[in-house]
Amino acid sequence: MLNQLRYYLSGQAASLPRYILEQIILGLFSGIPGLVGIALRAVFYRLIMKLDGAAAIEGRVRIVYASNIKLGRNVYLDSGVYLHGLPGGISIGDNTFLMHHTMLHVFNFRKLPQAKITIGSNCFLGEYNVIRGQGGVQIGNDVYTGPMVQIVAVNHVYSDPNRPIREQGITAKGIIIEDDVWLGANVTVVDGVTVGRGSIIGAGAVVTQNIPPYSIAVGTPARPVKNRQHLDISASQEAAVFFGALEEIRN
Repeated sequence: MLNQLRYYLSGQAASLPRYILEQIILGLFSGIPGLVGIALRAVFYRLIMKLDGAAAIEGRVRIVYASNIKLGRNVYLDSGVYLHGLPGGISIGDNTFLMHHTMLHVFNFRKLPQAKITIGSNCFLGEYNVIRGQGGVQIGNDVYTGPMVQIVAVNHVYSDPNRPIREQGITAKGIIIEDDVWLGANVTVVDGVTVGRGSIIGAGAVVTQNIPPYSIAVGTPARPVKNRQHLDISASQEAAVFFGALEEIRN
């Protein structure tokens, strides 16, 4: 029982005094709704985590291992967001939004040294995104994701059919999402992949290999079908007509 308690505490905070402090601050202020709650959290969360400037944190955001989490200026965390910063931490850049029930999770009992999540500035992560950073996840600036996107930097070894998968270990190579990428709804990015700068990944795609910069990629597994730098004029004109018609319908 004592060993289980020690294991639990080691996954919650850097030390017992830190655990007590973080639980007190979170317990007092995490559930307060509205602007009053946001203002109080902007002041008192500085005691337990690294805040550059003001951050707008809605009520009922779950934060674990707060001392390993850094938020830039004007970061917005919607209700239900879950951040777990052990061991390598979570860093979120300026003007980045995490919508409700998005989860950033680094914790693993194997204590992998590369485990961390870094998100750049001016990003928007849609509802119910899941990012697992055991192998390290690096997301650049100006990255947008739709709802239900999964970025999972860990994979199970299953080569021996005579042993349970849970006993065969994992691989954790890491994932890189470069600047100015748009991941559509329900996209999954698996471990060991780099999505190149300026790329668009279509809704529902599963990214299992590197995507070159400025690609438009779709499918399962995702394959580049166009390059944004080589779009012909007719395609651009067709898009302009389509969006113009759509705007007229809305009006």
